[in-house]
Amino acid sequence: MNWSLPLQALLAYLLGSIPSAYIAGRWLRGLDIRQHGSGNVGATNVFRVLGKGPGAAVLLADAAKGALAVLVLPLLALPGQGAGAGAASGPGAWWPCALGLAAVLGHSYTVFLGFKGGKGVATSMGVFLGLAPLSTLAVIVVFAAVFLVTRMVSVGSLAGAALLPLAVAVLGEWRPYCLGTSAPAPADPAWDPLQRPVLSLAVLLAVLVWVRHIPNIRRIAAGTESRFARKKQEAE
Repeated sequence: MNWSLPLQALLAYLLGSIPSAYIAGRWLRGLDIRQHGSGNVGATNVFRVLGKGPGAAVLLADAAKGALAVLVLPLLALPGQGAGAGAASGPGAWWPCALGLAAVLGHSYTVFLGFKGGKGVATSMGVFLGLAPLSTLAVIVVFAAVFLVTRMVSVGSLAGAALLPLAVAVLGEWRPYCLGTSAPAPADPAWDPLQRPVLSLAVLLAVLVWVRHIPNIRRIAAGTESRFARKKQEAE
């Protein structure tokens, strides 16, 4: 057994588990972010409680966790092959996706906070910037448009998560871009996760994001979901 593989998976999980929002709250204000705002350990709550600067820093840190998991950790070793073009198919193609999943799970269920963490949106964004950048940019545009209309981060996140698998399929980013392989899948229409690892991960993370947003969905349905107020409104 190649012990470097479970070690990489563990490192990806621990990397994702770094609670950026919690650390920011402790360092900047000496507070537990879980006891303020929505109580969520994520960038949105940091924006609300600590302000734009800390919120942006946490957003970048959470995205970086996902990007590092898929861009750096796979370089340590790939299952049975190197990190060159030969890793375009088979286990080598899905291994970065597995590490990305581990990082998102680490963020959402961090070992450092009793396996309770954030929604996984920013870390998923970092993962897919490394795996499928064109699809990710399309999702970011949709998120921004929905957020500007609704002023609700949760609605934008849900819309982006739902769009992600479709964007990956339409743009043909079936395999990890970080391996230099974003070519369309083979003509064989049979579903084969090994030939479409990025699409498979997109579906998994979309489901995870929606599950993590169930309380938000209930508040949206009830009309009680929090909105980001415009500056002019805040001053009134």
